[in-house]
This record gives sequence, structure tokens and C-alpha cells, in this order.
Amino acid sequence: MIDRMRQPGPAQMTDDTLPDDGLRDRILADPARLLDDPEIMRALVAADAEAKGANVVDLRGLAMERLQSRLDRLEDTHRSVIAAAYENLAGTNQIHRAVLRMMDATRFETFLQDLSGEVADMLRVDVVRLVLETASPEDDPAIARLSDVLSVAEPGFVVDYVTQGRNVPLRQVSLRAVEPQEAGPYGARAPDILSEACLKLDFGPGRLPGMLLLGASDAERFAPAQATDLMGFFAGVFERQMRRWLS
Repeated sequence: MIDRMRQPGPAQMTDDTLPDDGLRDRILADPARLLDDPEIMRALVAADAEAKGANVVDLRGLAMERLQSRLDRLEDTHRSVIAAAYENLAGTNQIHRAVLRMMDATRFETFLQDLSGEVADMLRVDVVRLVLETASPEDDPAIARLSDVLSVAEPGFVVDYVTQGRNVPLRQVSLRAVEPQEAGPYGARAPDILSEACLKLDFGPGRLPGMLLLGASDAERFAPAQATDLMGFFAGVFERQMRRWLS
């Protein structure tokens, strides 16, 4: 009888195709490391598909690719949610620190000076301006001393500034990008301001309204799509502080 040489089948490997002993031992010792590596698993699946030939459709491989794609999208969403949560937490801490700093002031001038100093730094803005409407805007030495943060305007200025002459609802908080101006409520800093938060202030019955402007040189610092809850809270606290000073 003639001996027939056995040819290596699909499940057999010759000595030439076996991995070196060190690599093989490491794989056998900890196979989970291969399963946890998506790049290696994709390479193995691709190699298996090539071995089957072009006339074989690997439904399991297709299902794995779709599941991997869904997993990638879920991981992206998860990272976005986590980043948004950290950003919201950071914003909340900024507002809380700014509110506590405002409550520390024992004099009105100190209260206003803090707005353009530490409060502005805590809120990460370049300019803070308080605009008060008055029926008789006059030159006042006190206003002149605080001109870097306080200015007065005629009645109706707040509505006109926030709505820009358009027939739109007047909200307490408006966030938007702005074009650099040569003049305006920001004074000499007007050409640097590229976005702003406009906080409408209600000082109570019988008093004209006011407005707190937060100006930033970053065009993306304030935008209409951003949430306004924290800014609304800050405006409410500021209104109450101002009522105490104006009483």
C-alpha cells in the first residue's frame, strides 16, 4: 500500500505558519487581551473573511461591524454627555463664586468696582457694564468715578439695545454675537467685544429698568443656542442686590 501524505486542512497549521512560542504562550495565557482590543479583532475578522473567499458572505462578520459602529456612536455620545456635564458644573461654580463675591460688598462703590474686577474674572468675561435708565441723565461726580463700569441712559434704551429695533419678545437674558463697535455702552472697549450677554434688570415698582452687560472678546463665549438658566439666576441675585442699594 502506498502511503499518502496528509495535506494540512483548514484547521491544521504547519510549523511555518505557527506563531513563535513566546507569542503563542502569551495569547494562550491571556486570550482576553485579544478580545478587548478592537483593532486586533477587526484584523482577525478581516483575515477570516479573506480566507473564506469572495463568494462567501459572512453574516456574522457584518453583524459585528454594525454592532461595532453602534458601539462607537454610543461611546461618542457618552463622551459628549460627560463633557457637557463637566462644563455645566464648571459654569455653576463660576456663577456661585461670582454671587458670593457680590454679597461680600459693604459699600455701593465697592460693589460696582468688584463687577469690573473679580466678578468679571470669575465669569470669564472682558467687560462688565451696568446701564441704568434715568429720566434726567446728568453729569454726576459719582458716575464719573465709576465710568468704567456704570453708565446712564435715557428711558427706553434697554429695550432698544436688546431688541435692536426688532419686534421680538424682550427676554431677561439674551446671548449673542456682536459686531465690533466704535462706541456704545462698553466705552473704549467696544471695538474688542465680539459676543455679549444682556441681562435685563427689574428694580421694582416705580423704578426704571436697567441692564447688566457681559462682554467678551471671544466670539463664541455667548451664543443664542446656549442655555440661560445660570445667567437668569445671576441676574435675579444682581437685581436683589441692586434693590438693596437703591432703597
